[in-house]
Amino acid sequence: MQERIASDTAVLGVDPGRRIGLAWVAGDGRLLRIAVVDAGELERLEVPAGAAIALGDGTGSRLVRARLAARGHRVDLVDERATSEEGRLLYWREQPARGWRRLVPVGLRPPPEGLDGYAAYAIALRWLARTTA
Repeated sequence: MQERIASDTAVLGVDPGRRIGLAWVAGDGRLLRIAVVDAGELERLEVPAGAAIALGDGTGSRLVRARLAARGHRVDLVDERATSEEGRLLYWREQPARGWRRLVPVGLRPPPEGLDGYAAYAIALRWLARTTA
């Protein structure tokens, strides 16, 4: 996986775990791209020059941090409590329901697949809020 992302990436959000969520986010909070990868794919991950890495501090963070640090990246830990729930809301904001599904409250909609990338987006947004405040 050779990920090449635009130079306006300010932060790469990383949601550690069995499946690792990635979110490339601009300095203004715009989501540029999301992905979900396995731990082995971190070796081939390209981080744009000058981009920060915000890593959730939950399960699996030690391994992910060690792999990224071994490649020379500086990693900032971010509290990831409730980022799965935030990621779900971010998903519905970015992918609004269509048709009759719009009438179903967000809390009653079945969770979509691949929320790990959106949890990483929530982590990146927390990092941005912390560093720009």
